[in-house]
Amino acid sequence: MSAKPTANPLESLVDIISTQTALLQSLYAKNSAEVPTLDAPLQFNALEFDPELTAVRTLIVAAATHLIATVQSPLQFTANSLGGLYDNVALGLVVDINVPEILKEAGDEGLHVDELASATGVSSSYLARVFRYLITRHIFREVSPDVFAHNRLSSLLTKTKTLKEIKEEPNARFDDAPIAASVYMGSTQILNSSTAMISFIKNPQQASAPFNIAYKTSKTMFEWMEEPGNELLARVFTAAMKMNANEPTETYTRGIEGDALKPNDVIVDVGGGPGSVTSAIQKAYPKLRYVVQDLDPQIAAAKRFWEENDPEAIRTGQVQLQVHDFFKTQPIEGAAVYFLCVVIHDWSDEDSRKILTNLRSAAGAHSKLILFEMVTEHIIKDSATTPYPLQPNFANGFMTILDLAMLSFYNGKERTREEYGKLGRECGWELKEVKSGPGKLSALIFTPV
Repeated sequence: MSAKPTANPLESLVDIISTQTALLQSLYAKNSAEVPTLDAPLQFNALEFDPELTAVRTLIVAAATHLIATVQSPLQFTANSLGGLYDNVALGLVVDINVPEILKEAGDEGLHVDELASATGVSSSYLARVFRYLITRHIFREVSPDVFAHNRLSSLLTKTKTLKEIKEEPNARFDDAPIAASVYMGSTQILNSSTAMISFIKNPQQASAPFNIAYKTSKTMFEWMEEPGNELLARVFTAAMKMNANEPTETYTRGIEGDALKPNDVIVDVGGGPGSVTSAIQKAYPKLRYVVQDLDPQIAAAKRFWEENDPEAIRTGQVQLQVHDFFKTQPIEGAAVYFLCVVIHDWSDEDSRKILTNLRSAAGAHSKLILFEMVTEHIIKDSATTPYPLQPNFANGFMTILDLAMLSFYNGKERTREEYGKLGRECGWELKEVKSGPGKLSALIFTPV
C-alpha cells in the first residue's frame, strides 16, 4: 500500500481514498448493509465496531484530512483552526439546554427555531446562529428555512434520559451519557482551564496546573469537585469517564497474563474506582485474589458496584475493597501484580514518581507493575510503515486533545514509550514490554530493577 516518497502526494492521497472507499463499500455489501448517509440518524450495529471496517475508515479519514491540509489555502486553513474553540461552545450549549433530546422527540421533520426557543428559553436568533455554525461542520441539518433536525453525527449527542427525567433531576441529566458529558466538560472545565494554559506553560511555578489559575484554587480538580456547588460538574466528570468502559476486556487479560500466575496470587488494582476492570479480569482468572484500592467516595461506589454485580466475590474474600491513598505507603506487600488503569496520565512526572516509588517499596522480587494507558507516538513520517504521505498516527487528533486536557486539568500528560521507560527507571522499575490492546489502551509491563 505504501508509495515511494518521490510519488506525487496528491495522487497518492486520492489513490488511498479511492481504494479504501471501494473496500469500505464492499465490506458493507458483504454484510448486506448500506453505507450510512450523513442525514440519517445514527443506528448502532455490529459493523460500527468491526476492526476491519475501522481500519479502512482510519485510512480514508487520514488521507482526506491530509488532502485538505495540502490543497487548502494556508490562510484559510489557519483561520478555520482558530475558530475551533467555538466547536466547544456551540456543542456545549446544545447539550446543556437539551436540544438533542428535544429534536429526538420531534422526529425526522425537526422543529422550527421558534419552537426550540420556546422549549429551551434561549433566543431564537442566538439558536439559529449556533445551529448554522454546527451544520456547516456537518452536525445537525436544516430541513427547511430555520427548521432543524438530527443527522448521523448530532444523534450521538443525545442523552439516555427523557426530557421528563431531565426536568425532574437536572443534576443527573448526564448520567450514563458519556459522550454528552464529555462535550459538556469540553465547554466548561476544559475550555475554562485552557484559557490559563499559555500563562502556565510560560511560568509553571505559579500554580499546580492551568486549572488552578483559571478557577483560582489551590485544590486539585478532584478535590475541587467535592466542594458544595460543584455537584453537577462532579457527576459530569464521572459520566464522561465511562468512555473508558468500552475498552475490550482482552486488553486487561493479555496484560495481566493470569494463566502464568499461581492460584491465590494477589492482584492489586491501585486507584481502581468501582473495580470494573478488576471485575473483567476476575471473570477471566477466577483462581486469583484481588484488592481494589481507592479513596473513601470511590470505595463506597465500589461496594455498590460489587453488591449489584458479584456479591459472592466480596463475601468469600476473593475481592477486597480497601480505602487507600496511593501517595501513601502501599499496604499490600509482595503482590504478584500491581496495576493502574488510566491513572498515571492524570499526574505530573513528579507526582507519578511518588505513586510508582510507593509501589516499588512494597513490591517483591517477582512482582510486576502494569500500567494500562494510551501510548503517544512520534509523528515522524515513514513510508515503510505508513502509506505515503500519511502521518504515522493517521492524523488521529484524540490523543493530542487528551494530552492537552490532562495538562490543563492536572499538569498530567500522555507519554511516549520512552517517557514511560524513563519514569519507571527513576522509581526502580524496568519497562520490559508494551502490549498494544485491541482498543485505545496498551499494557506497559514493568519488573523491579
